Amino acid sequence: MRPINSNFSRFRQRGMTLLEIMIVLAIIGSLMALLIPQVTQRLKSAKVKQTKVIMGQIIQALNNYQIDCGKYPTNIDFLTKADPDCQNWGPDPYMKKVPKDAWSHDFSYEVTGNNFVMKSAGDGKEISSEEMQ
Repeated sequence: MRPINSNFSRFRQRGMTLLEIMIVLAIIGSLMALLIPQVTQRLKSAKVKQTKVIMGQIIQALNNYQIDCGKYPTNIDFLTKADPDCQNWGPDPYMKKVPKDAWSHDFSYEVTGNNFVMKSAGDGKEISSEEMQ
């Protein structure tokens, strides 16, 4: 029969030492330090692309409005509800609702004469409708 102590010492030898655990954590930490900036950059890039797609849809609706009414709407909400200044509006709305950008912010919209400027300031940098063309 074996003594109890020999089984206990064999069990202790199978475990990981504190140094081995610290080495594994250091490796994982360095991998995370390398990967996280790239992942966040890709996420930001994807949100910019998504916002440009959304802006393209809004611009298409604005152009359809302009074809029907001969001018761009004074308020972007007139894409979803009737504009009293436009005789040929509708009968269906140009958009069911005005979407937000990829950061869940509203677009800013201004009309100057026969042109418009639409911007998204989601990540701090503005993306204007002029960049879309």
